[in-house]
This record gives sequence, C-alpha cells and structure tokens, in this order.
Amino acid sequence: MCAEDRARRHFVDLFDISSEEAHALLARAVVLKAGGHEPRRTTPLLGRSLGLVFEKPSLRTRVSFEAAFARLGGSSIFLRGKDVGIGVRESVADFARVISQYVDALAVRTFAHATIEELARHATIPIVNALSDDAHPCQAMADMMTILEIKNRLEGVRLCFVGDGNNVARSLAVASALLGVEFILACPPGYEFPKEFATRFAARFPGVPLQTTHDPKAAAEGADALYTDVWASMGQESEADHRREIFAPYQVDEDLMARARPDAVFLHCLPAHRGEEVASGVLDGPQSQVIPQAANRMYFQMALLEWLVCGSIG
Repeated sequence: MCAEDRARRHFVDLFDISSEEAHALLARAVVLKAGGHEPRRTTPLLGRSLGLVFEKPSLRTRVSFEAAFARLGGSSIFLRGKDVGIGVRESVADFARVISQYVDALAVRTFAHATIEELARHATIPIVNALSDDAHPCQAMADMMTILEIKNRLEGVRLCFVGDGNNVARSLAVASALLGVEFILACPPGYEFPKEFATRFAARFPGVPLQTTHDPKAAAEGADALYTDVWASMGQESEADHRREIFAPYQVDEDLMARARPDAVFLHCLPAHRGEEVASGVLDGPQSQVIPQAANRMYFQMALLEWLVCGSIG
C-alpha cells in the first residue's frame, strides 16, 4: 500500500525528472504489463481517487488514465474543462486548493502549459500533464516503452520524427536525451523547435545535440523508428489548409520507410489522418506499431500514478 508521508511530486514536463527516474518508470511499466497489475498481487491505489480535467477532446488519454487507475484499485472522476472553468469561474489557485481536498491526483489535458504549472504550484496533490500545447510527457514515455519492447534497448536507437516541432516532438526529444536515444527532427523551414525550448534543452542536456533537418529522406536513413503526428494540432484548425501544402513533402510513405533500417518501426500518437502525414500502406503495414504504442499509454501511466501517489517506483 501507499506510504502516507511522502514528498509531493508532479509530472508537468520531462525536464523535471532524472534519467534514473525515467529508466525506473519504464522498468516498472514493463513489470505491470507482464502481470503486476493483477488484483490479487497489487492494489496500491485502493480507495484512492484520480481527477481528470480535460479541455480538449480525447479517446486514448482519458480511457488510458481511467483504466490505469482502476487496475491499481482506484476510481476516477472526469470533469469537462468548460464545466470546471479553470481560471474563468474561479482562479487557478483556488481550483487547485479545492480539488486537492477531493482527489489524490489530478490529470489535466489543456491548451496553456502555464495552467498546469500554476496548478502544480498551488495543489497539495500530484498534478499530471495529460497534454498541453508545450508538452505531452506521458505519450513520449509510452513511446519509449514501445521502442524498448521491440528493440530490447534504448541506448543508441535512432528515432526520426517527421513533421512539426510540436508538443509531441519536444517531449520525445527530452525523453530521448534522458534515455540515450538519438533523436532527429525533420521539418519544413519555420517549423523547428521554438527557441525557448532549444535553449532549455541545451541547458538541461549540455553536449546532447538537438538535431534538426529540412530533409526527411536524409533524416530517415538508418533510423530504427520513424514517427509522425498530424500536421495541424487542436487549436490550429485555421492553419490546416496552409499546413497541408507546406508539409506535403513530409508524408511518411512507403518510400520514406524504405530509407530506414529494414527492421524499423513506424509510430504515431494517433488519431492519424490517412493520406496526409502518413500513407495508409504505412499505417496499416507490418512495420506499424501504433496499436501496441497506444496500449502502452495505460501501462506507463500505471507506473507513473503509482509513483506519484505512493511516493516510490514499484
């Protein structure tokens, strides 16, 4: 069972955890997937509650969090962002203090990363970033778990992300640096990582290159994994037509996959737009691991929530 006296931790950004913690969380997730979640063996979150506040639509994120907490013995309470009105109906600080009286952890899927940071400053429970415009840390760690399962290693694996330097790409770059993965972003000019992110990355990981290129074919050469995401994320709908034109040469199709290693895998955080960022032949092809990748969201989040609520990994 969980220890009652523990130092409160949050999971706002992967910059905030150590390499050792990242490795330990993945190891624990693998154990839980292998059967450590069976009710007879462990229910560390029995009697605990997880709050979920989502300002964006969700399938995988919501269900994977609710299932993860349930498998560890707890229950969940889902709140739609527009109903809660964080920062609108009441201040972020007041919401954080109040919700801390009701649940043992809070997962938030929102637009502004600053909202999650402010929640973490005022809450007395762990705050989990379930997605923000700046970062998607749970997704990136589940992706690393997927690569580890398939390749039996992370050190030295070459991961090529083709597309926008968005929240998913940023979290993947940080996860790669924590876990010894070689990461490269292939994007159109003007869609590189933001300067603020690059500066923070260089300060946190001195000596680790933040590789970026505008040539997807060169980036794919020798890759162990090719990864892409939608060209227009939620909140960017007005840019969709323009982005389709700009990103058209960056589609992950059969030709681009052929430039990677023969045993390379294809990854996508889903939902996918077939015929845009990825060809159907790749998404449905033998190298695609998008379904196991989606499943691993639940197992990584089991390990994460166990750690945050109980205060220890495993």
